Amino acid sequence: MIGSCFSSQPRHFFFFFFFFFFFFFIPFLILAQQFIVDIDSSNWDIPPTSLCLSQQANFSHSQFFDNLKRLVSSIHSLRSNTYNFYNLSIGTNSDKDKVEAIGLCNRVVTRVECLNCISQAANNLTTIYCPGHREAHIRSTKCMFRYSDKPIFGKLAISPVMEILNPHNATANRTEFIRLQSELLNQLGLQAAGGGPKRKYAQGDGPAPGPPPYTKFFATTQCTPDLSHKDCNRCLHYGFKNATKGRIGIRWFCPSCSFQIESGLRFFLLDYPDGPDQSMKSGISKTKSIIATVGSVVGVVIIIICLYFLLTRDRRKEKQSLEGKDLKDNKMKDARLFQMDIDTIRLATNDFSPNNHLGEGGFGAVYKGILVSGEEVAVKRLSMKSGQGDNEFINEVSLVAKLQHRNLVALLGFCLDGEERLLIYEFFKNTSLEHYIFDSNRRMILEWETRKRIISGVARGLLYLHEDSRIKIIHRDLKASNVLLDDEMYPKIADFGMAKLFDTDQTNQIKFTSKVSGTYGYMAPEYAMNGQFSVKTDVYSFGVLLLEIITGKKHNWSPEEETSLFLLSYVWKCWREGKVLNVVDPTLIETKGLSDEIMKCIHIGLLCVQENAESRPTMAYIAVMLSASSFTLPRPSQPGFCPLDGESSSSRGNHTSSIPSFNSVSITQLVPR
Repeated sequence: MIGSCFSSQPRHFFFFFFFFFFFFFIPFLILAQQFIVDIDSSNWDIPPTSLCLSQQANFSHSQFFDNLKRLVSSIHSLRSNTYNFYNLSIGTNSDKDKVEAIGLCNRVVTRVECLNCISQAANNLTTIYCPGHREAHIRSTKCMFRYSDKPIFGKLAISPVMEILNPHNATANRTEFIRLQSELLNQLGLQAAGGGPKRKYAQGDGPAPGPPPYTKFFATTQCTPDLSHKDCNRCLHYGFKNATKGRIGIRWFCPSCSFQIESGLRFFLLDYPDGPDQSMKSGISKTKSIIATVGSVVGVVIIIICLYFLLTRDRRKEKQSLEGKDLKDNKMKDARLFQMDIDTIRLATNDFSPNNHLGEGGFGAVYKGILVSGEEVAVKRLSMKSGQGDNEFINEVSLVAKLQHRNLVALLGFCLDGEERLLIYEFFKNTSLEHYIFDSNRRMILEWETRKRIISGVARGLLYLHEDSRIKIIHRDLKASNVLLDDEMYPKIADFGMAKLFDTDQTNQIKFTSKVSGTYGYMAPEYAMNGQFSVKTDVYSFGVLLLEIITGKKHNWSPEEETSLFLLSYVWKCWREGKVLNVVDPTLIETKGLSDEIMKCIHIGLLCVQENAESRPTMAYIAVMLSASSFTLPRPSQPGFCPLDGESSSSRGNHTSSIPSFNSVSITQLVPR
C-alpha cells in the first residue's frame, strides 16, 4: 500500500520534501542577510571620491610635505575614540607650512574600522589621488578625510558638494513625499546642530506616503563636531535646500556636513550612549533572538503555503493567462489618465491657428493653447513620419510622463487621434533662452548670477536624463530655443522626450541613425556626418549653448574682421592666443571680480565641444566642475568643425601642444553654488 502510494504520486512527495527542507532553513539565511543590509548600507555604496582643491606643485622636499607625511603616518597609531572624529595638525599657527586635517566616520562604523578607513583614505589621497596638492578632500561610504594648509577647524565649508541618488523616484504623492522628507530632515538637522563638541549627529524615522515597504522614512544628519551650532545648522539646511527632491533615497555630502534619507530601509543602528561598538553588540544580540523566534514561525507558514501552491497549480496557470491580458489593459488605462481628445486641443489652439504658433522644433511645431479651465499650455504637434503604432506611442508617453525634475518641462498630457500625435506641456510666459540671450536689449537683464544658474540648471537636467531617470534619454536637439525660462528665470529643458518617442531602442552606449534630427551648429561632428550619437552628443550641444550664453552670440556668428570664423573657431582662436575674454559679452566684463568664473565656464565649454567624443567629459563630471569652487581642469583639444590655417582633420590632435599653459584653470573661491 505504501509502495503504491509513493509510486503513484512521486512528484508531489518530491516537491513536498524539497520545499519542507529548503524553506525551513532559508528564513534564517534571509533574515540574517536582511539584518546585515538593514544595519550596514542601502546597497548603493559609493566608491572613494577625491577632489584636489589646489594647484599641483612640486614640494616633495618642502617642510609642508614633511608635515603632511608625518600627519598621515600618525593616524594609524592614534587611539580610537567613541565619537569617530579626529582633528589633527602639525606646525604652529604662524607657520605657513602648518597642516590641519579632519577625519570623520559614519555613526554605524566601529571604532577600529573608522580609524582604518580614515588612515587608508589619507594615504590614498596624498599618494594616489592628489599628490603634490596643498589642499584635498576624499569621501567614501564609511568616512571622509580632508587636509589643508589653511585653517579648517571650526570653519564652515559647503563646497565641493557630492550627491548620490537612489535610482528610483517616489511613486506616491510627490508633493506629500517631499514635504514629509523635509519635515524629518529639518527635525534631525536641529538635533544634530544642538550636539556637543564631540558629536553632532542625529538619526530617526518618520512616516512616508508610500506603499509597503515605503511607509516610513529613515534618516541621519551629521556635522563635523568642530562646527558651531549656527554653522552646523546653516550647512545642513544648505544641503536640504539644494538636494534633489522626491527620490526614494538621497545621500548628500559636503566637507562640513552630510545627511542620508531612505524610504523603507533602516540603514543605521539604534543609538546607544556607550558608542557604536556596544550598540552593535546589543543590536546583534536582540536580532539573534528575533531571528530564532520569527524564523520558526515563518518556516511553518511557508510549508503550508507550498502545499497550497502544489494543490492549486493547474488552476493558477489558467488564471495567469487571463491576468496577463488584464495587466496590459490596466497599463493602457493608466497611460490614458493623461489623454485629451482632439476637439479639446483644437479648441484650445484655435484649430492650430498661425497666430498661436510658437515655433518649430526638430520633431514638430509648437502652439500656444488655453484649456477650458483657463490654464495656458504649449502643444507640441509631432511629425506624422514617426512610424509608431498607437500602443507603442502610449507606452512611451506613459514613461516620459513619469520623468520629474526641476529642470525639465513637465508633460501634462497627450492626444492620439488617427495620425495626430500631440503632447501637452506647461507653458512659460518668458518663452525661451533664445528670446533673451541673442537680443542686445533683453540680454541686459541676464546678469552673471542668472546666466550661471541657467548653465547649472541645464547641466543638472541633462545629467538626470543621461544617468538618473528611469529611461536613459539622449536629447539630440539641445539648443537655446529648447531651454525655457520660468517666472524666476530658472531653466527648463524642453523636447527631452522626443528622442525617446522617436527612437525606442536605447540599449547601447553608442548608436547610429540614418535620420539625423536636430539643429546644425549644435550637432556634434560624429552625429552630423555619420549619424553616430551617444550621451557625448548632448555634451557637445551643451558646450555650444554654454559658449552662446557667455558670449551672447549665436553659434553661426562670425567677427567682422574674420568672416571665415564662426563662434567656436573664434573662441578657440582667442583661447590659444590668451585673449579669451575678448569673446565675453561686454555686459559681463563690466562686472568686477567675475573673470575667474567666466574663464572657468569658457574652459568647460571648450572641453565639451572637443572634436573627439571620447575626450568630452560626462554630464556628471561637468556638474562637479561647475559646482566645485576649486578644480583643476584638463586642457581642451580643438573643437569639431574648426579647421585652422588649413590643417587637416587627421593632424588636429597634435595641435594642442601650442596652447598656452596659463589657460589651465584652477579656481579657489569659497562660494556656495
